[in-house]
Amino acid sequence: MKFSPSDLEKLNNINKGTMMEVLGIEYIKAETGFLEAKMPVDERTYQPAKLLHGGASMALAETLGSVGSAIMVNLDEYEVRGSQLSANHIKSAKKGWVIGVASLLHRGRNTHVWNIDIKDEEGKLISTCRLTNFIIRKK
Repeated sequence: MKFSPSDLEKLNNINKGTMMEVLGIEYIKAETGFLEAKMPVDERTYQPAKLLHGGASMALAETLGSVGSAIMVNLDEYEVRGSQLSANHIKSAKKGWVIGVASLLHRGRNTHVWNIDIKDEEGKLISTCRLTNFIIRKK
């Protein structure tokens, strides 16, 4: 199976029945080495103080980097597995949407490294994340 970056409907359909659907993540732009998605800041993604939960931000980041890698490999031959994710939460978000932008930093034979910035609707940085994925040949 190979995803085309231009097929946003197909990419959004893979979220059905997953945590990404529960969190309301929606892909809005995709290119090889680049993926953008939005996620609501509401009761699905709040922590008890009614702020965006850091774990929801990290779920958005890992989703973007993992799907970004999946777009670049033939999934009949390879699997994408997250190896390491780190995040710095800079600012809080209380409502509306956050937009995650994943940019590929390194494309190796066995690893992909992504930078993911999550901003609010005004463009203010909420979190910045780094994800390393293993690219594993299926047996």
